[in-house]
Formats: sequence, C-alpha cells, structure tokens
Amino acid sequence: MSTYARQDIVFARGDGAWLETETGERYLDFGSGVAVNALGHAHPHLVATLKDQAEKLWHTSNLYRVAGQEKLAGRLVETTFADKVFFCNSGAEACEGVIKAARRFHAVAGNPERNRIITCNGAFHGRTLATLAAAGNAKYLEGFGPEMPGFDHVPYNDLEAVRAAIGPETAAVMVEPVQGEGGVHVGSSDYLAGLRALCDEAGILLVFDEVQTGVGRSGRFFSYEWAGVTPDLMAVAKGIGGGFPLGAVLATERAAQGLTPGMHGSTFGGNPLATAVGNAVLDIVLAPGFFEAVQQKALRLRQSLARIQDQFPDLVAEIRGQGLLVGVKLTVAPPEVVSAALSEKLLLVGAGDNVVRVLPPLTVSDDDIAEGVERLARALSRVAKSKA
Repeated sequence: MSTYARQDIVFARGDGAWLETETGERYLDFGSGVAVNALGHAHPHLVATLKDQAEKLWHTSNLYRVAGQEKLAGRLVETTFADKVFFCNSGAEACEGVIKAARRFHAVAGNPERNRIITCNGAFHGRTLATLAAAGNAKYLEGFGPEMPGFDHVPYNDLEAVRAAIGPETAAVMVEPVQGEGGVHVGSSDYLAGLRALCDEAGILLVFDEVQTGVGRSGRFFSYEWAGVTPDLMAVAKGIGGGFPLGAVLATERAAQGLTPGMHGSTFGGNPLATAVGNAVLDIVLAPGFFEAVQQKALRLRQSLARIQDQFPDLVAEIRGQGLLVGVKLTVAPPEVVSAALSEKLLLVGAGDNVVRVLPPLTVSDDDIAEGVERLARALSRVAKSKA
C-alpha cells in the first residue's frame, strides 16, 4: 500500500554504522532504523545468537513456558524498577499494554471510573487507534472515525498543567522522558520528579514511554535513571531487539496486579527467536563500561554539532537531546536537510518541530562520528547554496 514516502534506495547489506546497496554504494546510517538498530548492522554476537536459535526453536506460543523469555524478563527485573514483564512485538503494542494495565489497575481496585490518562501535546505512542488518541495528533487521526475517548492532553514539561488536569476519573499520567517524534524535547528532572510526586499524591500511576529512549539510547539503560525517578509502568521496544521485532511492558508488582490470566496476550510476543536476540542485546549493553562509552560518544557528537551550528547559524537554530538521541532544530523544512544529507550518503530522520534527528548506533566509532558530521556540514552547505 502507498503508506510510505520511501526513498528510492534498496539496501542489500549492512555492517556497523554503514549500509550498502547492491551496486556497492555505501551510506552512513545515522538513523539506525529510527533508533532500532542500537548495535548497528550485522553485529556478530546478534547474528551468531539468531543463527543458533533458528536451528533449535522459533515459536511455541505463550501457552507454554519460554526459557529465553524467562531469562530476559529476569534480567530486566534485575536491572530496572520492574517486578513483572510482558513481552510483545512493537512499541505500539507496548504502549497499548501500559494503557490497559493502568486502566485495569483501578478497575480491580474498585474504581472503574478512573480510566482517563493524561498525555502530552507533541507525544507519539504508536499508530493503533488507542495510541493515536493518546498522542492526540490531528494529522494522524484524520479520517479514522471517532477518536477513542479517555485521554486528556496537556503541554509537555508543564507540571502545573498536569496538576490541573488530574481529576476523579484520572488513572495515570503517561509521558516520554524525551519526546522523540515530537522534536527531541527533553523532560527536565524537576518535571519528571514532580510527576512522580503528583501521581503518588493522587493515587494514580506514572507511565513512561521509553520505546525510543530506552536500552542505552539516552546514555543509561533507561532515560528515567537520569532523573532518579521510577515509573509504575513502562513501554519498551526498538533497541531492545536490536532490529528484531520485540517490545515489552515493564511494571511494578502493584501496577501489574490487574493483568491476570486471560486479560491480555500476544501470539508472537516473547517467542524464542525474539528473546534470544533480546538477551544478546543485553549481553552487549549491560557489559561494564558500555553506557559510559555511549555518554562519551554523545558528548563528542554534541560538541561537533555545536560547531556545525556556529558554521550555519542561518540554518541551525538549536542542538538538543539526550545521549545519542540528538535533535537539530532547523530554520528550514527538515525534508530539505534529509534530502541533502542523502545526496551526501548520510541517513537522517525527520521529526516534529522542524527537527532532524541524529540517531547513530550506540556502537558508532569516533571516526564515523567525525565522518557523519562532515557529511552533514556538506549537506547544510548544499541547502545554504540553494537559498542564496
């Protein structure tokens, strides 16, 4: 179907931060499949793990125990706030899962009227009907009939707006610690801590969507660690599978109490292939020094991009972000820069608020960072010349 405005390129193979077409043209991938290929392309440990698991067992369904799923869940519980994990296949499914869990929590507590969730303007939680309604973006809702009820939208990074929106029907507050699709807006530590306090005071749940920020992208395992604030529920996907479809709902024991047998499920979620790869991703990212290395790479990238901003002040208004989730705020339309970068064989990803995202693999080398910034400079020079 004609649901994508695709670039006219077909990639045949990848290696680290690089992609190659069948004709041998090499592109530097600073989009990482929209923050999915956290360990780059064809990471040897992921490849070996997938091959090994593929020769043993692919799928059994969740009618039976899945050893790799139990192992991965145990590691996530050990290294995060969570006590319980539910596996699915995508970020949208994970966000649907946290929405259902939040509403169900209050229903089993005898308060079924508490089913509304406060979300933020500029958010993105997926493309299902519920997650589209959660984000409230009119562009994505157009033509799909009545908007699913149950969501109250407030400005991002505005604690008082959340306070004013909490009422007797509120079940939870759901936010991204960093809005990715919305333009790489970083939630302040005070804001996130304030949300935790408000939720505790009102007896409602705090839900984080870390689909894009999680699994090292922020420079820590999850972005919430920077603020020292833990949620009750969290949606995870993208980087956790390193390119293999995998998502998860993480929850405290208390927040998960409503999801009893038969209340939620997934045919493919957490199958042996997916969880084998997920465990392989964790082998790499949880190794000593990995997150510190990401933080150093992020600092190097931000410093280099700051020089780009100085070089092109008429085109680059701001550099912002967290870890290797970086937004370049432009004074021109993002597609112009994405297209110019493509001509320089550099892959970037657009976002809202006139932003281009720079999302290299977490394993990107210093040389590749330097090369990527140089290609971005040439792309911006192309755009500047076209405006002259």
